[in-house]
Amino acid sequence: MTRSVTIGLAQTGPVVSDSPANQLGVAEAMFDRASAEGVALLCFSELFLAPFFPNRLDKAFDRFFIRLDGPEMQALRGMARQRGIGAVFGVAEAADDGYFNSAVVVGPDGAIRGAYRKTHIPAYFPTDAPGGTGSFEKLYFAPGNALPVFELAGCRFGIQICNDRLYPEPSRVLALAGAEAIVMPICFSTYADPGRRASIWEIPLRARAYENGVWVLAANRVGVEGPRHHLGRSMVVDPRGMIAAEAGTDGEALLVATIDLDEVVRARKDFPWWRDRRPDLYGPVVA
Repeated sequence: MTRSVTIGLAQTGPVVSDSPANQLGVAEAMFDRASAEGVALLCFSELFLAPFFPNRLDKAFDRFFIRLDGPEMQALRGMARQRGIGAVFGVAEAADDGYFNSAVVVGPDGAIRGAYRKTHIPAYFPTDAPGGTGSFEKLYFAPGNALPVFELAGCRFGIQICNDRLYPEPSRVLALAGAEAIVMPICFSTYADPGRRASIWEIPLRARAYENGVWVLAANRVGVEGPRHHLGRSMVVDPRGMIAAEAGTDGEALLVATIDLDEVVRARKDFPWWRDRRPDLYGPVVA
């Protein structure tokens, strides 16, 4: 019997409010659409409740963060529970041990199953060109220190948030730990180089899928938010590195796809990286 799951990627638009609570209506609308289309696992983009505040310096940044025991997460958990849909929420998490760029995994019963905290925190210098805001994430977020694998709707998956996707090593760790899919909450902007940035968008997504024999489920923000132009193009990539579904660049969308988890086994037989890899030679990678 085929092992399949219907997933939804919530491609949400620009955020104009500094209050995360004001984005809850957007989440509820996505849940309604997901429920109507039979989605079992709904994935949101990076920091989807807030504007992309790391593109500026703002010492009063607490207002963008939520606690996992706070009212915003309670509301999101209720949405999942009411519709029986598992979800991955990209949020700015305030915790007792720091501030994190997190992806919270919630089951169809509304219970928090765990959270992944972004491990590769970038910082980019701004430029004078239009859209060249740079990114100051290192001033806002502490890095996570784990690569967990979760299971919802019969699918075992790991998570990589935005910049994480550029590093092949953690995705390989997740695949070795049994992940059949990698969920990628992303907030990808064209910055000051729209032609190049648009052209390279799919490269790491397809590469991580192909080199590990996993599904890649990438949910991205879309639209113009201040000086940032978010590309959209949320994407489902199959375990052979082929684009199975893609959203547009013009507006909010719910990208729905039914993925065959048995494709993971078939892809790994066709490209037997598990058999032929040589970890005895890879020491310098982690030395």
